[in-house]
Amino acid sequence: MKSGARALGIAESYRDDRDDDGDPDDDRRRSTLAGAVVRADRVCDGLAYGSCRVGGTDGTAAVIDLIDGLDRPDVRYVLLGAVAPAWYNLLELSRIHEAVGRPVLAVTFEASEGLETGLRDPFSGAELEERLAIYRSLPERRELSINNETVYVRAVGLEPAEADDVVRAFTPEGGRPEPIRVARLAARAADSYARSSE
Repeated sequence: MKSGARALGIAESYRDDRDDDGDPDDDRRRSTLAGAVVRADRVCDGLAYGSCRVGGTDGTAAVIDLIDGLDRPDVRYVLLGAVAPAWYNLLELSRIHEAVGRPVLAVTFEASEGLETGLRDPFSGAELEERLAIYRSLPERRELSINNETVYVRAVGLEPAEADDVVRAFTPEGGRPEPIRVARLAARAADSYARSSE
């Protein structure tokens, strides 16, 4: 892959603030989304921000809005650092792919038996069924060994071997693709700044 090829990494950061009475303050239960445009040679040349509701169902729309707002036609790939950010605000990879017209890869970093059990604890009825439907629509999660570490990849818009090549091209060291790593740092910094400014 050429050194100037660009990927947009998207990651999030949120805090679970509570009022003095211990109840969640819905106005503050937002997750900060950060997008980082990073070239294959590790140069970061763009940042964007958005937000979604913690425990909500607006994550997919928020990701699409972030990408559209960034307005970077030179970005070839979208790399997501989670499929269920902001406490199970599940992302629909196919819907994101259709909306932005680029391959979408979700790269996660921990072994898991899946999210269905975790979804059944806090949700029930229509809330549970909506999340289960989104979760079950996700492409298969595949294990990938890279730089002596293991990551887990789901991809829409690329064949498995092509998706593996993209993840490797944007992961020069360690196990976290550089666009996701930078986006995670940006999201945490923005969240920390917002907290210190209150």
